[in-house]
Amino acid sequence: MEFVEVREGLARILVPKAERIYDAPVFYNPVMALNRDISVLAVGVLKPRTVLDALSATGIRGIRYALETPVEEVWLNDISEEAFNLILKNVRLNLGVDGERIGERRFSFEGEKKVIANLDDANRLMAEKFRYFDFLDLDPFGSPVEFLDTALRSVRRRGVLAVTATDTGVLCGAYRHACRRKYLAEPIRGELCHETGLRILIGTVVRYAAKYDLGVEVLLAYYRDHYFRAFLRLKSGARKADGSIERLGYLWQDENGRFGYENSFLPKRPAVYGPLWLGPLKNQEFVDEVLKLANEYPLAHKKTLPFLETISEELDVPFHYDTHALARRNNLQVGKLAEIIEILRGKGYSATRTHFSPMAIKTDAPFEEVLEALRSLQ
Repeated sequence: MEFVEVREGLARILVPKAERIYDAPVFYNPVMALNRDISVLAVGVLKPRTVLDALSATGIRGIRYALETPVEEVWLNDISEEAFNLILKNVRLNLGVDGERIGERRFSFEGEKKVIANLDDANRLMAEKFRYFDFLDLDPFGSPVEFLDTALRSVRRRGVLAVTATDTGVLCGAYRHACRRKYLAEPIRGELCHETGLRILIGTVVRYAAKYDLGVEVLLAYYRDHYFRAFLRLKSGARKADGSIERLGYLWQDENGRFGYENSFLPKRPAVYGPLWLGPLKNQEFVDEVLKLANEYPLAHKKTLPFLETISEELDVPFHYDTHALARRNNLQVGKLAEIIEILRGKGYSATRTHFSPMAIKTDAPFEEVLEALRSLQ
């Protein structure tokens, strides 16, 4: 296997040389640098003692945790022997120590930080390390659903689960039956698909966690490029689980773009989408701490800070209005986003841009007022 060296954050990583990233025997996606930046910043704020990168591939995420955060112990795991051998190379390259074999499939590296590289199925490792990790990172190729049960039992009861889903076509309604199978939810197509997909993902974790008397607090959740990402703090106790279940509900949308949602365990009206999470998509204090750390972090990708600034300023209400889609649905011309926001604010409503779309706004204004703002700019 021929390698090239890439740099990201403080890490130097050997990755397999390939014409396309999907042809490489061990997967590395440079587009996910922003994802890894935000993860490093989140861990920097949370300061967990033990961290698991359950699906490590080249090991870049876990190695960055070891190099760039206060974490004391990082576990890197992959089921692929090729990936495991590459993880060993990359840990040695970055930590400067050889490591000690502590089992047929496990190496321990004792430097300034303790790093353990493990060759195994992620579910088997997480089942073995019951309630061990303060922070557990699931970043699979596709859906995380097959790992949720063991992940929720491997992370501490007040720990944080960071979960990625890259099956956006499933969660956004292109593969409706697959969404029903994997997430037991009805997805939506159109301009609300990305926010709905993210909320279906979180709602699924909430339902899985409730089985173990665990509630969920969303610290930060977002959509970007081809994936969804959520940082979820677990809350211990049946009442906390009940409280999270009560934040689930359903979305409906009319042909003219009007939407509504209802908090309920079962839908009260036909033709709805969900079940999905209707609670907050961020803890503002946590996001502001992450943003503050990002401002002090010169190694981040150039798009990381502007993206976090948008999320920090974004109004945290369920769903948004895509102005282009709304204009098209109602035979109107599209006005400037800034002017629409200014009109709504002038009437006493809150309105902001949203990271879900550069053409969309979040607002607490009723549908009629949003439509009237578009009409006033004709």
